[in-house]
Amino acid sequence: MIEGTIVKGIGGFYYIKAEGEVIECKARGKLRKDKIIPMVGDKVSISIDPSTGKGSIEEILPRQTELLRPPVANIDQAIIVFSIKNPDPNLPLLDKFLVRVEKEALEILICVNKADIDIAENFDLIKNIYSKAGYVVLNTSTKTGEGIDFLKGLLKDKITVFAGPSGVGKSSLLNAIQTNLKLQTGEISEKNKRGKHTTRHVELLELEFGGWVLDTPGFSSLDVETIEKDELQHYFKDFLPLLGQCKYQSCIHLYEPECMIKKAMIAGDISKERYDSYIQLLEEIQKTKRRY
Repeated sequence: MIEGTIVKGIGGFYYIKAEGEVIECKARGKLRKDKIIPMVGDKVSISIDPSTGKGSIEEILPRQTELLRPPVANIDQAIIVFSIKNPDPNLPLLDKFLVRVEKEALEILICVNKADIDIAENFDLIKNIYSKAGYVVLNTSTKTGEGIDFLKGLLKDKITVFAGPSGVGKSSLLNAIQTNLKLQTGEISEKNKRGKHTTRHVELLELEFGGWVLDTPGFSSLDVETIEKDELQHYFKDFLPLLGQCKYQSCIHLYEPECMIKKAMIAGDISKERYDSYIQLLEEIQKTKRRY
């Protein structure tokens, strides 16, 4: 048997990069029987049928990280891409992305794309809020090349997922990083100024300078049913230094007196935008739990 990495999965077929080539494989019946579903990014052991050159996945090696929607494994870091305009930045949605990725304990970079559109106040707003929260915020443009070389340095020798709403330029960014990727780029709907999805399946793309990237569809909603209301606070990075310091141990920073998170927000140490996103998500979680 040989070991490789799943780079693509479509319709029950898995494409494994192993020993310098990509091999088409199917999962062994034992894996299906045990309801073990291979994911893009999985490290696997495969056997090859010499008569066809095709293979079978015999074993999935232990995963370091795992995302369920989209189903990808062994990611090192996430680049969350939003745009300065077209579509306008949606901070509550950005916070949803951050919560999803924080839950998986991945390294995170926030990439504000379309820097060639000269709306400095939009970038400054995002940078001020999220730098204060402890994130690296990068400004990029595929038209001028701003930030592209710095981004390449961050991607080298790592497996990186690119995430963000449609229309913000994820595929264009990846094409700028490596031109032979030739990913389809989308158009912005004139009616609602939102993007149209261009990525149809999850695929691991190899970078010629070392590393892998994923441009993933379906990464725009938060599965709130998987998070408990008292768990959410742990996925807001700027809350972490103050957790456990409120008057009540069960404080979820909503209506409780002597709440250190609310005090920090009033003092300006935590941005009101971040706190409002937390409350919005908390209410969404509570509403979801009541339905079950």
